Amino acid sequence: MSEQTQQNHATWHDGALIRLRQITRIYQEGSLEVLALRGVDLDIAEGEFSALAGPSGSGKTTLLNIIGVLDNPTAGRVEVAGQDIGRLARGDAADFRLANVGFIFQAYNLVPVLTAYENAEFTLLLRGVPAPERSSRVMPLLERVGLGDMKDRRPHELSGGQQQRIAIVRALATRPSIVLADEPTANLDSDTSAGLLDLMLELNQELKTTFLFSTHDPLVIGRARRVIRLLDGRVTGTEAMAAD
Repeated sequence: MSEQTQQNHATWHDGALIRLRQITRIYQEGSLEVLALRGVDLDIAEGEFSALAGPSGSGKTTLLNIIGVLDNPTAGRVEVAGQDIGRLARGDAADFRLANVGFIFQAYNLVPVLTAYENAEFTLLLRGVPAPERSSRVMPLLERVGLGDMKDRRPHELSGGQQQRIAIVRALATRPSIVLADEPTANLDSDTSAGLLDLMLELNQELKTTFLFSTHDPLVIGRARRVIRLLDGRVTGTEAMAAD
């Protein structure tokens, strides 16, 4: 599928790009039911740079996975640009993710046999972007995160922090309408984290990309424009943060 066909970035006329209504997610673990999300209502505006904050087990990752169509809610409705994405068939869900969502996973999810550059361009390749354009998108970002001279190394030749930077470049290179980042700075030192957050803020402002993080990191929370607090699967409050 061509880049022109795929790049149908989601928009919503009143600014509410993502709407969650009464989202519940129950997991079955043997004979036990685990209630990960409990009736979550939440709107995320187009162009937000927001953080989901809360202790482990509060539902942050589950919420990201539902918004990114990696998981389905047990009950409730999740919309992106007015489309109910919580009930998409598997193939339609994959197409939606490819066209609209960039993921930054705590576990990196790099392909072991591919080089750093090949991992960074992988989603662009799936979109059918020509090689020269892939290079023009990926290489400046690799340089920006200090890995331009490591583009030919494979994941096992990179540190954990370097692998995370490659994963971040892979997500940003597609210029998605939504970036979902699960603890993106967990394996990075404070200087590298600050530089990457500054880069993501710039792209947020330049391209109106919507960023939603799950995090424990005070540095991420401090950069966010809105902090959404979760506890025991519920939204307990939101805080608008002052811009720098």
